[in-house]
Amino acid sequence: MSSLDSTQTPTSVPEKPYTEWKPRKPELLVMVSLSVISLMVSLDTTVIVPALPTLADALKGTANDTFWTGTSYLLASAVFQPIIGSISDIFGRRELLLLALSLFTIGTTVCCTADGFTQLLIGRSIKGIGGGGILVMVMIIFTDIVPLRHRPKWFGFIQASWAIGTISGPAIGGLLAQHTTWRWIFYINFPFCGLGFLLVPIVVRIEIEDKLSFKENIVLVDWIGGTLFIASTTSFLIALTWGGVEFAWSSFRTLVPLFIGLAGIVGTVCWELWGANRPLLRLFLFNGPSAFGAYISAMLQGLLLFALMYYVPFWFEAIKEMSPTMSGVGIMPTTAGLLPSSVIVGIIMTRFGRFRWAIWSGWALALLATGCMILWGTHTNTTSWALMLLVLGLGHGLILSSVNLAAQAIANEEDVAFAAALYTFLRSFGMCLGVAIGGVVFQNVLTRSLRNRGLPGEIAPNATAFLATLKAMPMTDYKQHILDAYAEAFKGVFATLTGISGLGLIAGLAIGKHSMDKKLASRHSLVIKNTDVNVSESPA
Repeated sequence: MSSLDSTQTPTSVPEKPYTEWKPRKPELLVMVSLSVISLMVSLDTTVIVPALPTLADALKGTANDTFWTGTSYLLASAVFQPIIGSISDIFGRRELLLLALSLFTIGTTVCCTADGFTQLLIGRSIKGIGGGGILVMVMIIFTDIVPLRHRPKWFGFIQASWAIGTISGPAIGGLLAQHTTWRWIFYINFPFCGLGFLLVPIVVRIEIEDKLSFKENIVLVDWIGGTLFIASTTSFLIALTWGGVEFAWSSFRTLVPLFIGLAGIVGTVCWELWGANRPLLRLFLFNGPSAFGAYISAMLQGLLLFALMYYVPFWFEAIKEMSPTMSGVGIMPTTAGLLPSSVIVGIIMTRFGRFRWAIWSGWALALLATGCMILWGTHTNTTSWALMLLVLGLGHGLILSSVNLAAQAIANEEDVAFAAALYTFLRSFGMCLGVAIGGVVFQNVLTRSLRNRGLPGEIAPNATAFLATLKAMPMTDYKQHILDAYAEAFKGVFATLTGISGLGLIAGLAIGKHSMDKKLASRHSLVIKNTDVNVSESPA
């Protein structure tokens, strides 16, 4: 690398057998740094869920406003990930990671100072772009510094951070919403942002082999493909979230953006295949049944887990009348299953070089747990729901580690970073679908159930904000009927997610056997100073 002096060397392909590879101090520091900012992003994704009723009351928002508070973040996060990942291959990993971290910090600042939902949604969208960029850059950087065979084991750092942040977010959000100002939900990001700005420039010293000038790099970016992709995907997801909730499915307000989005997606695919010199989307990654199975599994796993992280705390607050804090605590059994299983399965996959068993068993457990949730009702006891959440966590811990690894094992050595980015995007895209599909099912079933009981269907569009009124009611037949209607709506959501779990299992079964013993073939290398590593060590 021409930009390095004699005191620095980039990481190289392991000379030792894959089973003997060990990270050195600089690589461990990168992992720790990525874990810190991953914890921040994953925490931010779910911390807001139990606080939505509080936000609706404080900022005088409607159910639609609170819905878009979560959806705007997820939508922005998903649609910008492929662009950020692609541009990082041109401008550099550290540069795009710092850009994403800056956008996340700016968005957090906007949210902290919001005095209405318009400003809050703008801040959440900016945060979404930054958060999505961080997620995809963390995944890509890991593929630059760790051989494939050892990624499941060492990616446990990141998996643990994601799991802790995602699952503990509802508990922390509920605690803050109940006992402090709602603005603390966003204030807690600033210490993590500060650590990120301190660590990334110093630790993530990744250089590109054939670095070009800024002007030359600008020309390489697929601007047409990026514009088409963002516009069409956004239009499609907006239509999906509106359908049956904001507007009827037959309304032109739903159908127009839906068909424009679908047409735009087709146009994007055509441009990427035949028009782009350097495609934004590496569609050649879909090279067979195994690849389709892995990427569909990634999307469905994101859809399923995030929908459950949204609707299970909601179920606790509505059906069990828990406080925001306790509804967040109630989701903790999922952490107890997900965190150790994701770490242990990574160690086992690294040791034996096999991953399909984890995909299949993970989907089977997820299907079992989600199916049992259909039975949840107003009289479900604590032992029953806690056990099912534990099984759910075990299943998703297995899926998280194994499907990510499968996507990279299926790709060619030089395309592994793109495979990791595509996995991250599709998983985030699935999260958007999870919120959208869950919202459509819940509101439509709740509306029908209320009307069947002779109750006002107008409760459904404001189901979240109505919880405060519902909790304040004395227990009468009227309140019980409303609770029964809510319970039926949750059953509809859980039944839908059970079907999606079944599709995930089918997709997982399509994944064939692939070797995990691939060499590092990245154009981006971690710079190692002689002072960072003992000269007697073999290069990693």
